[in-house]
Amino acid sequence: MSGQRKRVFLTGATGNWGRFALAEFAKRADRFDVIALVLPTPADREVIGRYEDMKNLDVRFGDLTDYAAVRACVAGADFVVHLGGVVSPLGDDNPQLALRVNVGSMRNIVAAVQAQPNPEQIGVIGVGTIAETGDRNPPHHWGRIGDPLRPARFDGYGQSKIIAEKELVDSGLPKWVWLRQTGIFHPGMLEIRDPIMTHSPFGGVMEWVSAEDSARLVANLCEDDVPEQLWGDIYNIGGGDGWRLTNWELQTRMTAAFGLRDVRKWYDRNWFATKNFHGQWYTDSDDLEKLVPFRTDTFEATLQRAVAAKPTMKIAGRIPPWLVKNLILKPLTLKPRGTIAFIRDGDDEKIAAYFGSRQEWEEIGDWSTFWPPRPDRSPTRVDHGYDETKAPGGWRKADYAGVADFRGGELLSTDVVDGDIATVLSWKCADGHEFTGSPRLILRGGHWCPVCVADTAGYRRQAERNQFLAQIELDTAADARQ
Repeated sequence: MSGQRKRVFLTGATGNWGRFALAEFAKRADRFDVIALVLPTPADREVIGRYEDMKNLDVRFGDLTDYAAVRACVAGADFVVHLGGVVSPLGDDNPQLALRVNVGSMRNIVAAVQAQPNPEQIGVIGVGTIAETGDRNPPHHWGRIGDPLRPARFDGYGQSKIIAEKELVDSGLPKWVWLRQTGIFHPGMLEIRDPIMTHSPFGGVMEWVSAEDSARLVANLCEDDVPEQLWGDIYNIGGGDGWRLTNWELQTRMTAAFGLRDVRKWYDRNWFATKNFHGQWYTDSDDLEKLVPFRTDTFEATLQRAVAAKPTMKIAGRIPPWLVKNLILKPLTLKPRGTIAFIRDGDDEKIAAYFGSRQEWEEIGDWSTFWPPRPDRSPTRVDHGYDETKAPGGWRKADYAGVADFRGGELLSTDVVDGDIATVLSWKCADGHEFTGSPRLILRGGHWCPVCVADTAGYRRQAERNQFLAQIELDTAADARQ
């Protein structure tokens, strides 16, 4: 490989996002060499084998949880683009695996960069998820960086990414950025046949982004013209206004693209959860686009590309709907993770999480009473508990104490340097748990007590003494009872 080009250590190269990133870096072979660490499984070997002719790609087989393997890939790198990890639904079914891989890999990357002779010159691009902020059904469907972190119940993936985010933000590394990725639209979306699809409420929202634009973003972050102000901050990735859809719109537009006029012929209305998923429209997704322009796609054009890439899906629109419903889709709802499996098995904890109660599930009704959701498209903002007109360099001890009080806790550190947003401080929550976090993590990132964040069943109780959380949690509970 040429020493004149930048070296990028790319993880997750065989995933949906990673494949598009490989294709994007292949177009930039005059400027980049790519080192990809790939699991030596048959499936991963098959995928990476498709890129055998990519001249600027060096494949290393190994595991992200193996520090020696990670350090060998980081050595000599200019950038680490960390897309790899365990995602949903695997991360939800096996939360300990999600923690081991997602948190362990981030720790290994941080340690490996710190071990280099030039850590200040290595840009680390870490990736989180919209699942970190959990259920944001209307009327709380507008969000931004700094909102409360509160993953849905049973979301091991979202929990692991919150911890991984803290590892990077408070790592002390001089050059990093954390990106909370939204739903990535790619051709495989048309073929998802997993019970997790029943967890998505029709009335929920998502601001999507294309896989191509996401790949363009991470490649652009490795170019020379990235402004310095980007580094050391957290951003939401979103496609912008044209990508802000309700989950109902997503369903109907996808199925219409391959010939199904009325998706209600495929589903029963009560198959789908009414809460406990994730998704929001962003008030701040344009921030990243302004710093590092990456958007070129529209949803409609991306959908058409996806259909063209999966021509067999057009056959689905010509199959009698009752066959699709009863032979393909209904059995999915009865598999583990399926909502109707929860009902069949009398799983009261899951029923409460996804519907509120069995009675509320029974009262959902059929399609005759359904009205397409139309959430308010006027942006609203959650109060973060401090004067946001101040630049971070103007933050003071009084601001930190006020933020802690707004969340029902207190700032324990007494030796606080004004304007220092990176030094880790000590805090205490309303339940008396003591924890650490930098002002940047707490104020900018919306982090708080890690013990309480992990207690998803206790969010409403916590909100009774936490005004920050109460803005979403208590109102959400009230809305659900109406």
